[in-house]
Amino acid sequence: MTPSFVEPARRPPPGLDGLDPSWSRLVEVGSGGGDEHTWHVLDNGVDDARLTLLCVHGNPSWSYLWRKLIAGAPRDVRVIAVDQLEMGYSERTGEMRGLATRIDDLTELTREMALTGPVVTVAHDWGGPISLGWAQRHLDQLAGVVLMNTAVHQPAGSPAPAAIRAVRKRGILRRVTVDTSAFISGAVEMSRPRPSAEIRRGFRAPYDSPRRRQAIAHFVEDIPLDAGHPSAATLDAVAAGMDALADTPALLLWGPNDKVFSDLYLHDLEHRLPHADVHRFVGASHFVSEDVDIVGPLYDWLDPSTEPNPRPKLDRRPLGAALYDLSRSAQPAVLEMAGEGDSIDFAGLSRRVEKLATGLREFGVRPGDRVALMVPPSIDLTVAMYACWRLGAVLVLIDAGLGPKGMTRALASSAPDHLIGINRALMAARVLRWPGRRFSVAPLSRAQQRGLGVATDIRSLELSRASVPDYAGDDDVAAVVFTSGATGPSKGVVYRHHQVQAQRDVLMDLYQISSDDRLVAAFAPFALYGPAMGVSSVVPDMDVTAPGTLDATVLGAAAVAIDATLVFASPAALVNVVKTAGDLTADQHRSFEKIRLLLSAGAPVRLSLLQSVSRLFPNASIHTPYGMTEALPVADISLLEIEEASGGDGVCVGLPLPMIDVRISGFDDVGVAVGELTAEPGVVGEVVVRAPHIRDGYDRLWHTEYKASQPDGWHRSGDVGHLDDAGRLWIGGRTGHVISTVKGPVMPVAVEQAIEDLPDIELAAVVGVGPVGTQQLVAVAELSVGVRRARQADSELQRRVRDSTGRDVAAVLVVPHLPVDRRHNSKIDRTRVATWAGSVLAGGRMRRL
Repeated sequence: MTPSFVEPARRPPPGLDGLDPSWSRLVEVGSGGGDEHTWHVLDNGVDDARLTLLCVHGNPSWSYLWRKLIAGAPRDVRVIAVDQLEMGYSERTGEMRGLATRIDDLTELTREMALTGPVVTVAHDWGGPISLGWAQRHLDQLAGVVLMNTAVHQPAGSPAPAAIRAVRKRGILRRVTVDTSAFISGAVEMSRPRPSAEIRRGFRAPYDSPRRRQAIAHFVEDIPLDAGHPSAATLDAVAAGMDALADTPALLLWGPNDKVFSDLYLHDLEHRLPHADVHRFVGASHFVSEDVDIVGPLYDWLDPSTEPNPRPKLDRRPLGAALYDLSRSAQPAVLEMAGEGDSIDFAGLSRRVEKLATGLREFGVRPGDRVALMVPPSIDLTVAMYACWRLGAVLVLIDAGLGPKGMTRALASSAPDHLIGINRALMAARVLRWPGRRFSVAPLSRAQQRGLGVATDIRSLELSRASVPDYAGDDDVAAVVFTSGATGPSKGVVYRHHQVQAQRDVLMDLYQISSDDRLVAAFAPFALYGPAMGVSSVVPDMDVTAPGTLDATVLGAAAVAIDATLVFASPAALVNVVKTAGDLTADQHRSFEKIRLLLSAGAPVRLSLLQSVSRLFPNASIHTPYGMTEALPVADISLLEIEEASGGDGVCVGLPLPMIDVRISGFDDVGVAVGELTAEPGVVGEVVVRAPHIRDGYDRLWHTEYKASQPDGWHRSGDVGHLDDAGRLWIGGRTGHVISTVKGPVMPVAVEQAIEDLPDIELAAVVGVGPVGTQQLVAVAELSVGVRRARQADSELQRRVRDSTGRDVAAVLVVPHLPVDRRHNSKIDRTRVATWAGSVLAGGRMRRL
């Protein structure tokens, strides 16, 4: 084909933000057809490199996309970022270059550059299939594949992206891609936060005229929207060839807010590369490398020391084994306090679990499928949960306390294949487009099924008469459990069966739980352990999304109904139980006297609260286990031990449990945990734990998992604290809430508790305001009598706060309510409080917190 024009390759102009001119080079390449073309590439020129990254941009972009990756490269890593022909500052001819041609182009370029040694391809957008085509031709030197927001296939039953279909319409394509810079400007503007003017100028720089934008239109035209497209066969071949990458390390870095390459394409790539590591950056969009830091995650992934070591694992009884053992028992398994107060014994529960597992299997639910359970604590929830485990499905457990937005985000991240829900959850699934084939709990009319998009109901599935195979294996994934979101976006925590089994066994051994016990679980997640322990259990008739509303009489009614011996409740629930204890009946008081063990966890618990609780439960041993979604329990302490503990900074959570290692990674001067792991008393830093029952990882958050697993096999909790001379662990807050003052790091919890001991203070948060290293302590408090609007505390209260803490508190503010998490109603959102206080003290309006 005769070129319509030729515009030679050239180097970028000086002054583009983040671009080092020394990286630029021009490479002349002769093609197989005798033509010669000149490429512009960025190349850090590392000699004797351990590894080479071959970076391929998409449309509308150029090698500028990879500037941060080059700047942050380790000394032994070479980075080559190409400008594809007709793009960036490579040669222009106006020639249309399809996918097959571009794969040939890249092959000829690397041959000319004599690229040898291990190569990792890194690609974005339409650069994905081009780089994969190159990779499939160079398996002998391919060391890895990294893909960002790209696709190799249009998943069946889904239309091509609306934005692409719109641009491809006649009369629009040339107008937005060639005649104007609308296409490239719009793509860059999708990023959040919005890129600076200098960066936007950098992306647009090579495309400053219609002639230089011709290939932007060509790239859009080259997307196969039907099987007859000239590039369709090549793209299909690339997709089919991904089987050859089964043994090649792969990393998927994804921006889920992309209007073009949505999670639909991520899941397709996961299916084709099931071994791939995945990090899904919540909030990031199409240019994921502009929205978030991908340099750290990518080079951490390439670090040869990241190969994991085997974690400890013990032989455990399957999670459903207790049901099998008790399959003929008339012992109550689950009692419902809501509605008509239904109950089921272990024999009935075992039968329903077997039937539902069979029905789900016959209806297409397979081992390894993800099943989201959107059902409040009940018999139906217990049946559905253990039936899924019985057939080897993976539970997706999302707390309703996250609210619609948080639940939608969690479901988008976990991408369940199926969803079992009550009607309200099914309506939300329909309106909010939650993923997964839907099953209702209760039978529905045909009209309701159609309206809610429901396939069937679990009662109908229980009519099956077939049988299911043996229990899932110990190494199979059991659940994805989402954190409360109290200290950042909620994360999906992955557990394998042996880890959940270990967690169950630790709890049973620690508290000597047996089938003679009966549990009142005022913290709903704990109720799900009951059947696995062989213990009768009940959840009070309460709003599980607002545990702070639990009334003493409601807790008492549950204790009477099941003749309870065990109670588990969050600190916020116990606060209200103590407040409303005057309404208890004589029978309820007597039921409280039968409680042998009361557990409270989820947030620091005040000694004064536990002492008040002990008067309501006079014969109970009161304990506050310490742990987190990723590892529970880690340590334990009784009320008597708390009363005896002294001299620590924060809350004493007791001695680490047997088989659990606890270490501290010490702080530097500004409160960053950089120290080697130590058990030395008095060292303050991040708490790091190791145990058979810690989480397996994080779901689609590879880099979060990597950072939280240093050293390998340990879990960095994000909590801060220290060990004392007796080996007890003290917790002082979260790493993100440490206050960095000129005198060193300050942990907030001990200061807050000193303020909360004042008679007129209900709740307090202590935060840092100002630059790191010179932050000032600011106290924000709820008063016992309440206030209508936020204001500065009077001088007397400020004096008492400073006296009680022994700290130079710069300001004391009082508010109607402090923001707390939905799950526990106890964890204060200190980050939000700090932002608000900083604004107020900088002269901003004292708006509602």
